[in-house]
Order: sequence, then C-alpha cells, then structure tokens
Amino acid sequence: MDYFTCNPKAFFSLAMELYPGNYKPNYIHHFVRMLHEKGLLLRMYTQNIDGLERMAGIPAQKLVEAHGTFSTASCHLCYTSFPPKEAKTIIMSAKIPRCKICHGIVKPDIVFFGEDLPKSFFLHSKDFQKADLLIVMGTSLQIEPFASIVNSVRPTAARLLLNRDLVGPFKRIPLKSTDVIKLGDLVDSVKNFAQILGWQEEIDELIKQNDNPVRI
Repeated sequence: MDYFTCNPKAFFSLAMELYPGNYKPNYIHHFVRMLHEKGLLLRMYTQNIDGLERMAGIPAQKLVEAHGTFSTASCHLCYTSFPPKEAKTIIMSAKIPRCKICHGIVKPDIVFFGEDLPKSFFLHSKDFQKADLLIVMGTSLQIEPFASIVNSVRPTAARLLLNRDLVGPFKRIPLKSTDVIKLGDLVDSVKNFAQILGWQEEIDELIKQNDNPVRI
C-alpha cells in the first residue's frame, strides 16, 4: 500500500492486464456453480481477484472475495465509492482515476498488503461451523489469515483437498479420519469428481450457456 501511494502507475499498468474480460471461467468455476445450482454451496471463499467466479454465474452473496475484487472501486484516502465502469474506462486508457470528493487516487477494491480484508471474510466464523464438507482447491495455504480458516470446520466435518501438492494441515501424518486427499491436475480431479457425481452433462450445459449467453 505504501508503494502504491508513492508510485500508483506501477499498479495501474498491471491492472490493465488483470481486469476481468481477458479470460473465461474454466471447468472448476462451473463445477462450483453446479454446487450452487444443486443447493449445496453454502459459500465460496476465494483468494482470486480475476472475477471468474462471478463470470461463471456464482451469485455475489455466495462469494467471499477475501483479497478483493475489480467489481467495485473506491478512493484509497477517503474510501468514497467510485463507479467501477468509469474507473475501468479511465484505467484502460492508461490514466489514473481521481476521487470526486478529495481528489485522492481511486483504485479497484483489491486488497493490498497493509489493508484490512473485507468484512465478509469474517463470515467464516459462522459458515465453517455449518459446513458438512469443505472442499479445498488450487491453493498453497500460505497467506494468512486465509490459510488458517480451513481449521475452522467442526471436528466431524469432512475436508477434501483437490490440489497439486499437499498443503497446510493436509501435510500432517497421520491425517484426520475426516480428511481426504486427491493430488494431481486440478481440472482432471474435478472432472473425475463430477463424473462420480453424475454431473458431467449438466456442467457441460452450464459451460455452453456461459459461452453463449442469451441476449435480451
């Protein structure tokens, strides 16, 4: 955050590459969407800032974007909200948006080191106590405080790790009896999971709908 205050141009150059729209949701995002469609998704906690979960159709109220989002913007000095579309237009034209109240620099609501996590992050204290199953996917579980929330589930709740590597509490030997691990390519693992559940055709249909949205 201190670096941004002194040299905002570096972030805005990067933001032009990071803004949602350059990439599409993949099979994993649509699998989580299917969890929602089946009434099985309590919440998705993500460290991603690419907005692909929203693009896949996962409702905002089901998402906790712990490291922020490009879908909103605000002044980094007075925290006044700023129209996100206007902020994007200015940033994509290689300019720096300014607050209309205090003339401070406006940035997308991405969490920098030195900033607080969004209030929604603390829903985990209630959510994880309600969960029957926690699916942990595509993470190193090294960034705190996000990394520790996987330990917030009830002792009887199952935890499933789908990942390339062992991370966090899943490195422990012996494992908890309620922990299950499947290592390997994440897309392959999730597709195998969907096949076991009998959801393949439904997820394929979701992907088609997402690639060819109905225009009204």
